[in-house]
Amino acid sequence: MNKLPLEGIRLLDFTVVWAGPFAAMLLADYGAEVIRVESLQFFPSVTRGVMARPDKAMVSAMPGYAGAYPDRDPGPRPWNRHPMFNPHARNKLGMTVDLSRPKGRELFRKLVSVSDVLIENHSARFMENLGLTYDVLSQSKPDLIMVSMPAFGMSGPYKYYQGFGINVESVCGLTWLRAYRDTDLTETSSTLHMDAVRGAGAAFAIMAALHYRRQTGQGQFIDFAQAENLMQSIGETLMDYTMNGRIQTSLGNRHPFMAPHGCYPCQGRDRWVVIAIANDTEWGSFCQALGNPAWAADARFADATSRYQHQEAMDAHIAAWTQQHHPWEVMERLQQAGIAAGPVMRELDLFSDAHLHARGFFRVVTQAEAGTYPYPGGMWTMSKTPTTFRHPPVRMGEHNDYVYRQLLKLSDEEIETLTAEGHIGMDFLG
Repeated sequence: MNKLPLEGIRLLDFTVVWAGPFAAMLLADYGAEVIRVESLQFFPSVTRGVMARPDKAMVSAMPGYAGAYPDRDPGPRPWNRHPMFNPHARNKLGMTVDLSRPKGRELFRKLVSVSDVLIENHSARFMENLGLTYDVLSQSKPDLIMVSMPAFGMSGPYKYYQGFGINVESVCGLTWLRAYRDTDLTETSSTLHMDAVRGAGAAFAIMAALHYRRQTGQGQFIDFAQAENLMQSIGETLMDYTMNGRIQTSLGNRHPFMAPHGCYPCQGRDRWVVIAIANDTEWGSFCQALGNPAWAADARFADATSRYQHQEAMDAHIAAWTQQHHPWEVMERLQQAGIAAGPVMRELDLFSDAHLHARGFFRVVTQAEAGTYPYPGGMWTMSKTPTTFRHPPVRMGEHNDYVYRQLLKLSDEEIETLTAEGHIGMDFLG
């Protein structure tokens, strides 16, 4: 096997929820030794589940994926079994230390001194309160690369404000833009894409800093404001306001200039297909694929401008046709005609999708406490250095022995003392 691009780089993953752990996993996929740093005393919200020790009755009452433990059973160590955490926990090592005590902070600083990168995504005051800021940590590791990714950055009036995905998306203006056209914002989905976007952005920032360090020998601090990272997603709306003074509103499934462009009902219960047509040539191909129905000759649909002005009537005709067909049938027919179309898939559809299986996207992984299941694969495929699944989703404290003995060079007696003091273990103490 070829050497992975990031072999020899050690990264400390001191992150919570999704964006930070996802960034660390991307680097782990390509060879970085990523060590997840956790505490037996502190259970971070919505990271390894919603609570440390829910019982079966609690789990059965939890909505959605909050209670989605394997077989709806939290098991003796629920924190190692939850789908909030395990999909972005592969290829990592795990250690525990209590950073609320001076000894724990001393051990952490020592671990930083033998590492290359530290990533954390707590609130801006979190590391300040611990006394573990970049200026402190870089004293023991001058070429350290440290990423702090609070919601709104490490300066400015919002510095100490906290935020989860829904808060940051709203402050950035994205929630305003992605609502349905015919409802208020209370109907906006809580399915957020920002965590994956920010995670990928943080991973790129780390790669750029590593490249700079290789050229100059110098580390640096990366002030990664999650909100500013996400605002790159709506650049066109911001520029339309600065250039034209226009305030955008939500278009729902519609597009600023394409028509038709929407989600249409299909044959079957709650089955849908999305169709997007960019120009008059594609419209002609679309009509031909439908058999040139009489309604397609309506003068209101003769050109792109007129179609855009009469979308309600046009969409009604298209929906009447799509309802007669299965979404995959619609996709195949329209794709053969050069039209962008695709079914709206549910989770079960993804796992049975022939295309994803042909590309080997899902990987079957066995984790000692969660069991054996297919997991999502890498974000891209590289011909020389493909994504590897070297370690299953990391269990809390799973590699304490490696970290304390081999990296920190502690003796048996010191490790026994730290275990007794609650620094080392695999079970939450709270």
